[in-house]
Amino acid sequence: MPALEVSSISKAFRQSKTVSVSVLEDLSLEVDELEFFAIVGPSGCGKSTFLRILDGLIPSDSGSIRINGRLVTETAPELAMVFQTFDLFPWRTAQQNVEFGLEMKNVPKAERREISSHYIQLVGLTGFEEAYPHQLSGGMQQRVGLARALAVRPQILLMDEPFGSLDVQTRDLLQDELLRIWEREQKTVVFVTHSIEEAIYLADRVGIFSPRPTRLERLIQIPFDRPRQESLKGTQEFLNLRREIWGRLKQNVRI
Repeated sequence: MPALEVSSISKAFRQSKTVSVSVLEDLSLEVDELEFFAIVGPSGCGKSTFLRILDGLIPSDSGSIRINGRLVTETAPELAMVFQTFDLFPWRTAQQNVEFGLEMKNVPKAERREISSHYIQLVGLTGFEEAYPHQLSGGMQQRVGLARALAVRPQILLMDEPFGSLDVQTRDLLQDELLRIWEREQKTVVFVTHSIEEAIYLADRVGIFSPRPTRLERLIQIPFDRPRQESLKGTQEFLNLRREIWGRLKQNVRI
């Protein structure tokens, strides 16, 4: 049984009384338990919309979502989202931000503090518990966002371009940090990215989305063993795979 099963999801947004735009159309895919599944596709094809439907932030027009075989009709406790824009509360410290989801679940204060301290240490932010978001770099803010998502102990982690707004050096470092945390925490991950290189480096499989109305166009199995090293990105096999995925995407890119 897959950890996540998406069947025939469709979504359109109404622009006016007579005009609507179809974003997702009959989109189906399965993600296995503990799999790192990456999604790439043309800009504006609906990758983020798809994640928000999974997380229950917006409804689909049709289709179904199942987690471990259970039909999901609203926000599921098995899911947590990490956003590209950090979305931290500026008036809360790093530790208070990490504890937010636990507060919503009415977890007692002492337990919240213990759990948040664990994940702050896990993401490498020990010593910055009392810092406010404006006192943290972009990379550090994203670590807070990751710790906040992990703190509610989801089975499935949804990640919407989490490193997209970071500089190249920070992005590369956080890719390795994410792999370390993923291997330790044993989570299923659905990861949206515009970077083909990032998708190949992180994932077990890569799903290629078509232009709107979006469908799953192709699945690519990533053949590289784990743990992965930075040197992998310079190998001929890695470059060939990147060229293959880019070749499929390029056919549908519009400037």
